Amino acid sequence: MPADLAVIGLGPYGLPLAQAAVAAGIPTIGYATGPEAGSLSPAELRRMRSTGFRLSTDPAQLGRVRTAVICAPTPRGAAGELDLGQVEAAARTLAERLRPHTTVILESPVLPGTTEDLLRPILERGSGLRAGRDFHLAYSPSRTDPGSRDHTPAPRVIGGLTPACTESAAAFYGRLTDKVVRARGLREAEAVRLLETNFRHVNIALVNEMAVVCHELGVDLWDVIRCAETKPFGFQAFRPGPGVGGHGVPQDLTGHASRGLRMVELAQQVNERMPHYVVQRAAALLNDHGKSARGARVLLLGVTYKADLADQQGAPAHEIAVRLMELGASVSYHDPHIPAWSVLDRPVPRADSLYEAAAAADLTLLLQPHRTYDLQGLSVKAQLLLDTRGATPTGAAHRL
Repeated sequence: MPADLAVIGLGPYGLPLAQAAVAAGIPTIGYATGPEAGSLSPAELRRMRSTGFRLSTDPAQLGRVRTAVICAPTPRGAAGELDLGQVEAAARTLAERLRPHTTVILESPVLPGTTEDLLRPILERGSGLRAGRDFHLAYSPSRTDPGSRDHTPAPRVIGGLTPACTESAAAFYGRLTDKVVRARGLREAEAVRLLETNFRHVNIALVNEMAVVCHELGVDLWDVIRCAETKPFGFQAFRPGPGVGGHGVPQDLTGHASRGLRMVELAQQVNERMPHYVVQRAAALLNDHGKSARGARVLLLGVTYKADLADQQGAPAHEIAVRLMELGASVSYHDPHIPAWSVLDRPVPRADSLYEAAAAADLTLLLQPHRTYDLQGLSVKAQLLLDTRGATPTGAAHRL
């Protein structure tokens, strides 16, 4: 069966799109841009193949579809900028096979102007075709909520190079969701992703700072949030944590505009300090109970960036482990999704028996409350439990 869709990049953006497409009955090719294709389990592959999905390593297949969506990852570079290397490579591969009337959509996180200023020239030079005349070009910010049990398709925002490009992309996404929102153009759609990502980071930074201040004041922030979220307007609840991981990288536009987003820059500073604060709290707790961090046995629970996922992208657990080791602590971990973990090129011991390990540890740090954890049982077994997520019953553990 010929494919209607090529998803280029099978990481955190492409894989959910491919799964949604085959669920909607769209024959789909998955083309990997890097090692991220390993995130497909054999069971997932079997289910998707049974409904019209196939993996391909043949770039010629990209020239046989009506819609091609580039979902390559754009990780943070050494200087904090987005690394667009995989997007560029994907665009060059597609350009050599691009046919007239194809709709090309970029979903990767990028800054405003990238689709027109970077992607368009690569596609036009490599294909000899002109965007907006010979093929459609659009941007749609990826909207995925990894690990969510709610599989209702999110509304999709579309911005095209021309009105016809927007409508072509909207027709494609209309097969996946009941609501398609048309942006004024490419840059507006790209800026939607920027706003959505920065909104998350800024609000997490606010509650992270509140967590530090409320602890000093003897205020139960978790109770404050519980009460505040009853307000039916003007408030959205965010909760503090040991740091912010994930693939959505905040951007302050420094170097891309006459002035950066100062609030975003400050939010990054606040969130990047949280692993250090967690270790400070851990050391203080040990000290309050007559123990030193040096030589203490510390068990880390949940080392992924989000509960119930195997993804460790940007997870604060790594920095927390490093800082604890620098203090002389003996660190071990437990995570049902991570069978082996290394820090500073050294394997971290994995606890086989969770409750025995918590009972033996001088301090247990809950970093991610995976659903498989019996938090009530853990709070009883652990000698000392520091809950960085407010997931344990009130009074059962020390909270961030």
